[in-house]
Amino acid sequence: MNVLKSLLTLSGLFAVIGLAASPSLADPTRYPLTIENCGTQVTIEKPPKRAVGLGQNSAEILLLLGLQDRMVGTAFWPSKVMPQLAEMNAKVKLLTVEFPTFESILVEDPDFVAAALPVLLGPNSKVAKRGDFDKVGVPTYLSPSTCLDTKNAKDVYGSRSQLWSMDQLYQEIDELSRIFDVADHGQALIADFKAREAALRSNVPKDARKLSYVFWFSSPSPSADAYLGGKNGASGFIADLLGGTNAIASESEWPTLGWEGIIAANPDVIVVANLDRNRWELDRLEAKIKFLTTDAAVSQMPAVKNNAMVVMDGQAMNPTVRTLYGAEQVAGQLKTLGLLK
Repeated sequence: MNVLKSLLTLSGLFAVIGLAASPSLADPTRYPLTIENCGTQVTIEKPPKRAVGLGQNSAEILLLLGLQDRMVGTAFWPSKVMPQLAEMNAKVKLLTVEFPTFESILVEDPDFVAAALPVLLGPNSKVAKRGDFDKVGVPTYLSPSTCLDTKNAKDVYGSRSQLWSMDQLYQEIDELSRIFDVADHGQALIADFKAREAALRSNVPKDARKLSYVFWFSSPSPSADAYLGGKNGASGFIADLLGGTNAIASESEWPTLGWEGIIAANPDVIVVANLDRNRWELDRLEAKIKFLTTDAAVSQMPAVKNNAMVVMDGQAMNPTVRTLYGAEQVAGQLKTLGLLK
């Protein structure tokens, strides 16, 4: 069977979200609301009506909370929007799938900006710093999952000394829902995610062999170092959730490693990112599979020879609402391959 075809068949589509039934009613938000966010005090005077989702995770959380009518723009999308959110997302202006300019955000007259990554809002942002938005009176929010130490890191995304957990995502959903005074929606979403996370953990036999994983996001070229999911990021969380380990020991969020080093790591499973962006040739899933199966050295890796390659949405390798979906994708394919019960 064609490897690519079988992988695509196994990967499937995301399941439609099933929110927890009859969540307990949350108290309405009292304004002004002050939240400590990534070391910054953020005060919201009233529910935002003209929000910008700066980065895919921030945009998708706002959409999952049903806030599309209060959004005036989104930007920076490595993947297409989740299928179940497509209709809502179509109502929101797309500024760009790449890095927007500060001016292109301000022209939408936003009253709130939620950002998914420090490169979109942090001290070394390619777009703007929080202080830039403060000067024009626009409160900002940065994903707690990506508030990382960048001083001692080798890349702009920072390093992570402890394994990421869904608790940081739950904090983000809770805080954004309170900012917009839709806390009931936030609690329902959190309850759904918690139930699915628990289900994945309970399905891993305690006596199962610990599989080691490499999570390959992309590479500028076949000869260049590969961008991989770091030890303690979302990729490491997925490996742990499925009873395994990340074969990459670096604490960098997105370490780069040559294929000689990846071969030496000798993972049991290679998780291949499926991306919709088109920055590099190896963003394409087809190109990744071709490289893995035809390169003279890489094709001899046991994981490749055993067809222990699975496809996962690339955005799930970021600590986002996609991460749990990615874990479910990987688990389903591993069961089909007989590597997970």
